[in-house]
Amino acid sequence: MADDDKTPPRRGLSGEKKPTINDVARLAGVSKKTVSRVINQSPFVKGETRENINRIIAEIGFSPDPQARGLAFRRSFLIGLVYDNPNPQYVVNMQLGMLDAMRGSGYELVVHPCNRGNPTFLADFRRFIERQKLSGVVLTPSVSEDDRVKAILDEIGCAYIRIASVPVDEPQHIIVSNDRQGGRAAARHLAELGHTRIGFISGPPSFRSSHERYGGFVEELKDRGLKLDENYIIQGAYTFETGISCGAELLKREPRPTAIFAANDEMAAGVLHAVRRAGLTCPNDVSVVGFDDFQIASSVWPPLTTVRTPTREIGRMAAEKLIGFSEADEDEAPPREAAPATSPALVVRDSTGPAPR
Repeated sequence: MADDDKTPPRRGLSGEKKPTINDVARLAGVSKKTVSRVINQSPFVKGETRENINRIIAEIGFSPDPQARGLAFRRSFLIGLVYDNPNPQYVVNMQLGMLDAMRGSGYELVVHPCNRGNPTFLADFRRFIERQKLSGVVLTPSVSEDDRVKAILDEIGCAYIRIASVPVDEPQHIIVSNDRQGGRAAARHLAELGHTRIGFISGPPSFRSSHERYGGFVEELKDRGLKLDENYIIQGAYTFETGISCGAELLKREPRPTAIFAANDEMAAGVLHAVRRAGLTCPNDVSVVGFDDFQIASSVWPPLTTVRTPTREIGRMAAEKLIGFSEADEDEAPPREAAPATSPALVVRDSTGPAPR
């Protein structure tokens, strides 16, 4: 056979028998990560770049291993949600927000409930991250407030977003919910209605949100010349059951409070139950305010006045940030923009009214 009849070697083989993803990346002048995005049909690649990579793949005969999805990342296309929140609606809303951001991106959601009080908590958390080979993870309160969890993620090299009431990390790793601002809104509303004898049901002390909501509530009352009497402060657990028991306790105090602020909607709904059990009416005898504005707030009777936190929006923002991290080249650091923050807002319904004369 004449020399000019010989088939020239394919470009980019680098002396190897089969072309590799490295060959495609070198010939296209992009990173392996970008090639992997095109192979996995990620929408985060410009049309011109995508066409060029596909052309080179066809030209050199590169055939990706179907088992190697995410090979260039050495990670899966999975984003994790880790939570220890006892409120099921919080978890559902967070998932919905994350799924809003992930739709059409090629990423999937993996959910991991945990218990920080469990002696194996940290070992279980590490095992979950390593086994799933997560592209990133969203941490919700109170897991997000545990620096030991952050240390594990830094050691493994897994991207993360922490959702918290206050900044607990560098801006690119945090979304701030501003719970203190919401506490102030609840106090402002009750003060403007003329309430001075107010009960407060806190969440678990292990949750920073519990302290922030209480802190904002007390600060606003103080600014208005009012004081939250310690006799009217009781600790709950962010559950409906503790709302009932804590509400019943407060209603036994003499004199009885004319209003009760519960630090989440589940407990506030429990307080409404306690009010009815005591033969009282809301808001004529006792006004009740919750926090979160989850579905239960508009389902109970009377519908709850509450502080709305945009949990679904926070979930969407967190997932978008993680996808942005994953879509950046390996030698790029996450962008150092200011930490995103959300603003709670008061939603007035029928559970609050003027203080009884």
